Amino acid sequence: MHGGFALNESQSTSSLSTRQKAILDHARTHGEVQVDPLAESFKVTPQTIRRDLNQLCQLRLLQRVHGGALVQDGVENLGYAARKRLAVEQKSAIGKRAAELIPNDSSLLINIGTTTERVAEHLASHLGLLVITNNINVVNTLRHSQAIEVMTAGGIVRREDGGIVGEATAEFIDRFKVDYAVIGASAIENDGAVLDFDIREVRVTQAIIRNARSVILVADSMKFQRNAPVRIGNVGEMDYFVTDKQPVPAFIEVCRAQDVQIEVTLPDDDPRQA
Repeated sequence: MHGGFALNESQSTSSLSTRQKAILDHARTHGEVQVDPLAESFKVTPQTIRRDLNQLCQLRLLQRVHGGALVQDGVENLGYAARKRLAVEQKSAIGKRAAELIPNDSSLLINIGTTTERVAEHLASHLGLLVITNNINVVNTLRHSQAIEVMTAGGIVRREDGGIVGEATAEFIDRFKVDYAVIGASAIENDGAVLDFDIREVRVTQAIIRNARSVILVADSMKFQRNAPVRIGNVGEMDYFVTDKQPVPAFIEVCRAQDVQIEVTLPDDDPRQA
């Protein structure tokens, strides 16, 4: 059971209706639910679904966001399959824009994450890259490219998502000094804090940051609505932040003060600087 579910879950769910249990199951599978599709699926009004979601949120089983709800965060991340289904179009647009920031004939480090995996997909047509990663999915994406050399970090392989973590991984990363790093995160605070769930993964990400000349943070706007317990660092340690929506003014001010360039990818895939 993920740590994001309520501690006394059996008591919490015993009072749920059949529809509410089905909504909760859907959220656990997909990571999120949206009001309008649920209303259509269950043949009820959007107002009815909103009441269901509000009750599930009051029980701390879901976390309310605009237009729907997410599985409630806690001390453990959502499952990999659920994370892959979240913000698919936004992550693809972010991946495209981040890849455009990286020129041919560059060296780079890429960490674990479903968004960094989208960056790798858009890097596949680049030429003369050296890519060092602790993400097996990135390796599988890029290993067929004749113009890209791929190196894999050693360490413990997480069965859940193919991430490679641990002290040996961080030590491997410390052997390099690359042109770019592409990193993802599980949560971002408006004060600029960048957060994740697994301290082993965080240590590797911190090694990636300190061994890159330029750091690109990639994260969809949903990350501002999530919580995670382990601090990676602050957005001020990054050079670029690529996201899908304009952040709140307080976050923009943090980036401006630290000379972090914000790249916002609009729905029509027209990237603009904030």
